Amino acid sequence: MPLMSRRHLIIAATGIAAAAASSRTAFAQAAAQAPSGPFKIDPLTYPTNALEPHIDAKTMEIHHDRHHQAYVTNLNNFAKDNPQIAEKPLTDVLANLGNVPDAIRTGVRNNMGGHANHTMFWQIMGPNGGKADGEVLAAIDRDLGGMEKFQTDFNAAGGRVFGSGWVFVTVTRDGKLAIETRPNQDNPIMDGKRALLGNDVWEHAYYLTYQNRRPDYLKAWWNTVNWKAVAERYAAAKAGTLGI
Repeated sequence: MPLMSRRHLIIAATGIAAAAASSRTAFAQAAAQAPSGPFKIDPLTYPTNALEPHIDAKTMEIHHDRHHQAYVTNLNNFAKDNPQIAEKPLTDVLANLGNVPDAIRTGVRNNMGGHANHTMFWQIMGPNGGKADGEVLAAIDRDLGGMEKFQTDFNAAGGRVFGSGWVFVTVTRDGKLAIETRPNQDNPIMDGKRALLGNDVWEHAYYLTYQNRRPDYLKAWWNTVNWKAVAERYAAAKAGTLGI
């Protein structure tokens, strides 16, 4: 082999090894920077590419590992000087934000709301989610005019959210459903309600694939819904045990 060719191979191999080491160091530093505390983010129960092509793997990775993690990190920082926010269930804190100290109330509202919203969001999505049936489908037919009308109305509501926010289906203790929206990271718990399911219409949830085409994202998102998980949430709501 010519000397120049061997030299190029050695340089290339060295560069690859250095890049790999740098990547490992970056991941290690990121892990080390995630502060410990009472609030935790659950790992996804499916691979980040499991929802493709409807939601791409990079979006899932950034959304879960960075955006959601940021809310949890902020909560843990608040809890250092205000441990009382972690001494009660999230549902109790969100339902009684007036009891949170003024200095951190807005921060807790935004970050705990974000934590609750995203925890629900990951749970009600998944590959091979099936179709609505049983009591959930009956409630959709009764309260929302059937699946087709429900999805059309839900998508329209999500499209009308100005800036950033969420579109939800709320559920009462007697199982009644309604489509509602919230700005920013507000959660229905703040109004004494519960979310059966919800879709994130912040741009970070869809921009890499859909850019400014939010309506396309809203339509595609239905392919990711795990209706078994939604049915479990519906049963919990009627039993009075639904958390976030």
